[in-house]
Amino acid sequence: MPENTKNEKPKKSPQGKSARKEINPGHIADDISLQSKGDIGYLRNQDAQRVQDLKGFEPCYTDIVDYIVRCTHRIWEEKGVGLIYTHYGHNIPIWTSDGLTYGREIVVENTLKTLAAFPDVKLFADEVIWCGNETDGFHTSHRITWVAHNTGHSIYGPPTGKRVIRTGIANCLVKDNIIIEEWIARDELGLVMQLGFDRDEVIKGLVSQQTTKKGETHGKGLPERSIGQFDPDAMRAQESGESDVEYFMRKSFHEIWNMRLLNKIDDNYDKNVICHTTCNRHLYGSAEYTALVLSLLAAIPDAKLSVDHFYCMGDDVKGYKTMTRWSLNGTHKGPGIYGAPTGKPVYLMGISHNRVKNGRILEEWTYFDEIALLKQIYTPQTDA
Repeated sequence: MPENTKNEKPKKSPQGKSARKEINPGHIADDISLQSKGDIGYLRNQDAQRVQDLKGFEPCYTDIVDYIVRCTHRIWEEKGVGLIYTHYGHNIPIWTSDGLTYGREIVVENTLKTLAAFPDVKLFADEVIWCGNETDGFHTSHRITWVAHNTGHSIYGPPTGKRVIRTGIANCLVKDNIIIEEWIARDELGLVMQLGFDRDEVIKGLVSQQTTKKGETHGKGLPERSIGQFDPDAMRAQESGESDVEYFMRKSFHEIWNMRLLNKIDDNYDKNVICHTTCNRHLYGSAEYTALVLSLLAAIPDAKLSVDHFYCMGDDVKGYKTMTRWSLNGTHKGPGIYGAPTGKPVYLMGISHNRVKNGRILEEWTYFDEIALLKQIYTPQTDA
């Protein structure tokens, strides 16, 4: 989906408070899925029959997965940038770890800037997890591998001519052909490293005109996993109507990240789990996944993670494809991959796709913007 950059300080999306608990049964997931489309050549078929009720959508879209893949292709690869005006709400809120922006005009502007820097960009659709209907609207989670050559100026520096691969996930709330809200988590640090730029110099340039007040915590307050001296809160009981797979995923996130029960990784993840994450890292096995969790918790030792939205596709027989959108806040007060401790408050929004079967996570795709995190760490603080 189109680009977005910093405009306001991060806030928690209101969707987290009213997220619907949705699951698409296996037969629907099979019929309306990316895998059912086959080769990308299907997009050339302008006379395909509609297979899902889509009130208010353009006739060219056959179902919600087709809508996401086709409009992305039309905007980016066909360079129909003006289609943003007919596919995005005029006042759309777009949430990232780098802040919140409003309005489609900035989406148009940033899409043009990115296309100028990477004019041959190809966006390969890896997965679309979805739920909803034409009356309430559709939630979609579009996992993308983005391939291009840097032949123009980007926000990170002059053209390098290098071929780059960027991964990420874009979540959308769509109704009547319009994307009315979007959440984006993508691997910006991996992009900067592939371009060959010095990470620290890039960050310094990006924050050169920014300052924060000492003690400012993005309006979220200090992270508290428990009250006072009490133990961290245990996972709540399963709610009525909540699917087993949703409860399993929420419980797994809470116990591993908030209760620090890293031994639960061996309980919840297959020993041969594969995790695809930022900086084009591909982790093999539960031991490498544990090392990833430890690296983040070491750097942000008071981190608290909240699950803001969940939905999935599948059934007990074939397994499930799940989407979990989460937010993490804490304090950069430990050594590690983000440099020496600074004591700065930090915030991350991330999106995870998981493949779950028989009570085990077999594969995971987790993306978050480490450039946005480093900007929070590097931004100078003032007393005023």
